Amino acid sequence: MQQSHELTGHAAPTDPARVLVVDDDPTVAEVVAGYLDRAGFLVERAADGPTALARATARRPDLVVLDLMLPGMDGLEVCRRIRESGPVPVVMLTARGDEDDRILGLEIGADDYVTKPFSPRELVLRVESVLRRARPRTGLRPLRAAGLAVDPAARRATRDGAELALTLREFDLLAFFLRHPGRAFSREDLMREVWGWEFGDLSTVTVHIRRLRGKVEDDPARPRLIQTVWGVGYRFEPDGTPGSQEA
Repeated sequence: MQQSHELTGHAAPTDPARVLVVDDDPTVAEVVAGYLDRAGFLVERAADGPTALARATARRPDLVVLDLMLPGMDGLEVCRRIRESGPVPVVMLTARGDEDDRILGLEIGADDYVTKPFSPRELVLRVESVLRRARPRTGLRPLRAAGLAVDPAARRATRDGAELALTLREFDLLAFFLRHPGRAFSREDLMREVWGWEFGDLSTVTVHIRRLRGKVEDDPARPRLIQTVWGVGYRFEPDGTPGSQEA
């Protein structure tokens, strides 16, 4: 699969981010941990789900690199349990060609994924990209429309005053729509503007649209806000009429 990425350098952050690497293959874990360590991150390793949960509970990581296929407890369950106590960015590792598993990972809110075999440098770039987007951003005005409020600086979103539990990409996607009401964007546009990828698996966008609709629409099967524009993509309509149920 072709995947592009944000190649905006990878200098070590001022305050090193803590990354938990979860993979039962000791060779993969050692290589990944080594590259992340050299990039300036503080790295912990776990070879199975229970160990990963114990380490995440003892000291919450800033990001988790998580293999989907783990003994005893798969990566999907590990992701769910780690996030029970709050949002944590997750980069999933999936086997090449396992599209169903990859989509499952996106459905539970993985922020990014890398397919095996992969370049360790590619993975480092992905981790840095996700962490950059996860950091609060200053100088961006709050956005409001249709009962939705997004504060990019605080990375907080509400619907009718109630907090929305959004993943990193869902938050960025919602903020992008609120900045551009009434404009139609293709999936390629959204992948470029929200994910920072020039190429990639467009099902990533489809899955995130579906998840976001489930959190902001009164009836996700008949979306009024995030509407499908046939032959184009999607459009945010603050005062729209019911749109299509197809993603």
